[in-house]
Amino acid sequence: MRHLATATAPPRSARCEAQRGVVLFIALIVLVAMTMAGIAVMRSVDTNVLIAGNIAFRSAALSAADAGIEAGRDWLAAQSGGTLVNDAVPGYYANWQDSFNPSTFDWAASSALVGTDTGGNEIRYIVHRMCAESAKSVDGTDCFKVPSATPGSTKGGGSYGQTPLSGSNKPYYRVTARAKGPRNTVSYVQAFIY
Repeated sequence: MRHLATATAPPRSARCEAQRGVVLFIALIVLVAMTMAGIAVMRSVDTNVLIAGNIAFRSAALSAADAGIEAGRDWLAAQSGGTLVNDAVPGYYANWQDSFNPSTFDWAASSALVGTDTGGNEIRYIVHRMCAESAKSVDGTDCFKVPSATPGSTKGGGSYGQTPLSGSNKPYYRVTARAKGPRNTVSYVQAFIY
């Protein structure tokens, strides 16, 4: 009978000692990589939520400022032509004020307060008569004006009914509204009305 020579395998404990720690090291590297990826995804989601919230606040402030334009238009339509020749503080100026800048204007002291809407936006407006000087009639000063409607013409009141102001010449008015809301959201809207 012949005996085959067989190679003997090293004892089991020697094989385990040679591989001990390599798997642990690789597992730790994978764990760190997965943690970093999770943090990056979480930051991305947080940023997207903040952006969506800011867009919602901006839209709400813009809608609130539109309500300020309507309040200014309503106030203007309720006035007679004679009262619109002089400044009426707060909120009405009988000239266009060359230096007017909505972002530096003192809204708290010199504008008309409409109120605060349900979204927390404070709504204010101001009206400027588009004339170079106050205390002068429309005919006697440099004003941006539109002639009144004549029979057969297409000029007249808009969807609000009759022409809001009467007279031979009507000046344009600039209504500027500001809505200031949560997270320092500020929105300005302007409209020209005659």
